[in-house]
Amino acid sequence: MSTEAKNGLQALLTPEESVVVLIDHQPFQFTNLNSHEPSMVVNNVVGLAKAAKVFDVPTILTTVLEERGGFLLQALQDVFPEQKPIDRTFINTWQDERVVDAVKATGRKKLIIAGLWTEICVAMPAIQAAGEGFEVFVVTDASGGISAEAHDMAVRRMVQAGVVPITWLAVAGEWQRDWAREETVQGMIEVQTQHAGATGVAFAWETQLLANRSGSGV
Repeated sequence: MSTEAKNGLQALLTPEESVVVLIDHQPFQFTNLNSHEPSMVVNNVVGLAKAAKVFDVPTILTTVLEERGGFLLQALQDVFPEQKPIDRTFINTWQDERVVDAVKATGRKKLIIAGLWTEICVAMPAIQAAGEGFEVFVVTDASGGISAEAHDMAVRRMVQAGVVPITWLAVAGEWQRDWAREETVQGMIEVQTQHAGATGVAFAWETQLLANRSGSGV
């Protein structure tokens, strides 16, 4: 189990310490996704990927049996068009040395995982990586299982192993941390406008109000 701090400022995510692994967001996996509305998981994982790109967080894409399970979700591939997903036969991503080597090459220890299905292809690598000294975060709303119970039981099991459950917008918020970090503010606003539902609508409204105030000289 990871021995990293579970509370205090150092327990929060930073872009400089993070690495993301996105697992098996493929058509076959979505056909038996019943814990969440599938379009919600699509929206959330693409939002997470775009946020990672805004903050220059290394992101590793992986699929399982691509020829049978289908190519990676196109909207997700479009965020990283230059990257060919690592196609595996291992159910447990962390048993594929190519994935592990890619993570270790970043030198980062805060490992953020999202994938399908939560109870199998997310839980296995999360639990193993936590046991090998990584501080593991699982993005629960960018992941999903074959039933609500399967997803919930997997999250509970991972928590017992020291894994931290988190949502995609919380990840982005911890990366941003300070609205004075101006180099990423515009990117964050764009991602939230596109993928954060009511939060994105609120941002658009606030932008409109600020623009009107500026134009009126108020």
